[in-house]
Parts: sequence; structure tokens; C-alpha cells
Amino acid sequence: MTAGFDIHEVRHRVKLLRDDGETTLIENRDGVACPACGDDFSQLLISDRTAHSFDVDAGTRFCVRRDGDRLLVATHE
Repeated sequence: MTAGFDIHEVRHRVKLLRDDGETTLIENRDGVACPACGDDFSQLLISDRTAHSFDVDAGTRFCVRRDGDRLLVATHE
């Protein structure tokens, strides 16, 4: 995958679920590729934080990618 996921390039294809200044959570509405594996993701967390905890459903696959100072975590359902 190419480096540098740009949310502004795909903003018309996703829905913003949450943005608190340090983290952004978006929902894929139109087949946007996961920045880690290339498959369509369900949701993508974009974080500037240094640490996170996750409650992960056993049936959910997720991908993690470092993008500069950001952490990208995509779920695949």
C-alpha cells in the first residue's frame, strides 16, 4: 500500500462517526481500501495518540498501520 492515507481524498466516500481532535473514526460507505491490506475496511480509526486499548469482537479482523506520527486501525467485518 502507498504511504500517506489522506482522509480528504475519500471524505465523500466515508461517514465521520467521531472526531475529538486526537482521534477520528470513520465508516466506509463506498469501498475505500484499507491502508494496510488493500481490502475494503468497515471502520477506520486515525489516531495521534501514543497508546490505545481496543475491545475487539472475536469475529472482526483488524489491520494496523503506522502512517508518520499517526496510527491507523481498520476493522473488517
